[in-house]
Amino acid sequence: MKYFKWSIIFSIIALAFVTWYGFTGSGVEGALNALYIALILVILEVSLSFDNAVVNAGVLKHWDERWKLIFLTLGMLVAVFGMRMFFPIFIVSQTADMGLLEVWNMALNNPSEYASKLTAHHGEISAFGGVFLLLVFLNFMFDEEKEIHWIKRVESRLGLLGRLDVISIFVTLLALVLAVSFLAKEQEASAILFAGVVGILTYLGVHLLNEMLEHEGNESSSNVAEVVKKGSIAGFIYLEVLDASFSFDGVIGAFALTTDVVIIMVGLGIGALFVRSMTIYLVEKGTLGEYIYLEHGAHYAIGTLAIIMLLSIKFHIPEIVTGGVGALFIIMSIYSSVKYNNQNPN
Repeated sequence: MKYFKWSIIFSIIALAFVTWYGFTGSGVEGALNALYIALILVILEVSLSFDNAVVNAGVLKHWDERWKLIFLTLGMLVAVFGMRMFFPIFIVSQTADMGLLEVWNMALNNPSEYASKLTAHHGEISAFGGVFLLLVFLNFMFDEEKEIHWIKRVESRLGLLGRLDVISIFVTLLALVLAVSFLAKEQEASAILFAGVVGILTYLGVHLLNEMLEHEGNESSSNVAEVVKKGSIAGFIYLEVLDASFSFDGVIGAFALTTDVVIIMVGLGIGALFVRSMTIYLVEKGTLGEYIYLEHGAHYAIGTLAIIMLLSIKFHIPEIVTGGVGALFIIMSIYSSVKYNNQNPN
C-alpha cells in the first residue's frame, strides 16, 4: 500500500476538487456527473497504460535511486501537466495557427471547439504515436540477445532478424507508407506521413542521444558509462515520449465522454499517477522477475496498440477495445508465468 499512498492522497484531493468544480457549475447534479466522468477517465487511463507501466519498469529497474526519484517527481509533472494538458494545447496551437494562450482560453471557454480542432488532427497524432510504439515493439521482438521467449516458435525466429540493423526501421516505414496509402484521405496524407516520420526521428533521436552519452562515458571513465546505463537524460526522455504515445489515445478518447478540459486533466492525471505508482511497485517488488512473461505480454499489447493507432487514421476503434486487448495480453502473460513457475519450482 505504501507505493500507492501519495496516489491515493492526490486522488482524494483531486476528486474533491472536481466534485466542487462540477457543483459550482450545475449544483448537485453537476457535481455527481463530474465525479462520475473523472472516475471513468481514471479507469480508461489505467487500462490503456498498464502495459506502459510494465515497460517503464523494465527500463527503470536498471536505474539508480537518483534517476528513479527524478522520474517520480519531474517525470510526474511532465506526464500530468505536460502530456495531458499542455501537449494537446500545443498541437492545436500549431495546426490551427493560434497562440498558446488563445488555445488555452478556447479550451476553458469553448471546449467543444477545442475538442473539434484536436480530434480533427487525430490522424497525425495516431501516426506519430503509432510508429513510435511500433518501434518499441519491433525492437523488443527483433532482439537476438533476448533469452526468454513467451511464444518461442515466433519470437526465436524474429530474433534472428535482429542481426539486420535496419529491420525495425524498414518494417515501421513500410507500415507507415501502407497506412498513409490505404487509410489516409488524400488531403491529409502529407501531414500524416510527416507526423509519422517525426515519430520515427524522435525514437531514433532518443537512442542516438543515449549512444552519444555512453560513448562520452567510455572515453572519460568506465564508471561513467555504468552510471549512464543506470539512468540518463536519454532514458528519461525515452520514457516520457513513450508515455506521451500512450496518452494520445486516452486524451482523444476522453473527449468522447466530455469536452471539459478540467475534468479530463483531473481524471487522466490521477490515472497517470497510479501508472507511475504501479511502475515503482513492479520495480521494487521484482514482479518482472517473478512473472517472466509479463514484459512480453506488455510488448504484445504495445504492438497491438500501435496497429490500432495506425488503423484509427481511418477507422474509429472504441477505447474499450484498445484497453481490453491490452489487458488480455497482460492477463495471458501472467497466467503463462504462473504456469511456468509451477512447472519449474526453485
